[in-house]
Amino acid sequence: MAEKPNLDYIKEISGGNEDFEKKFLTIIQTEFPKEKSDYIGCLEDDNLEESAKIVHKIKHKLGILGLTGGYKLAVKYEEDLKYGDTKLREEFQEILQSVEEFILKMA
Repeated sequence: MAEKPNLDYIKEISGGNEDFEKKFLTIIQTEFPKEKSDYIGCLEDDNLEESAKIVHKIKHKLGILGLTGGYKLAVKYEEDLKYGDTKLREEFQEILQSVEEFILKMA
């Protein structure tokens, strides 16, 4: 079964502070769609170095959303992109899609 994004980590670090949780989620909801779009644009332009930088930003959001396997894949993919290797592209895209769907449900 594939990993599903969740709020467990955010709830843990918030200590029950709902305002903190909402602010944290708002940041993710604002930043993630732009980062995903920028990532796709860089891939389409074959700018793998810039793609790797964006994957670096996204991977932290994956960890925050409880996607430990997704985080590990992003670490590997970021390094691969630096060397021109895009073999993990489809797997990473699936993770991005699951996060996007999760964010839309939260809105």
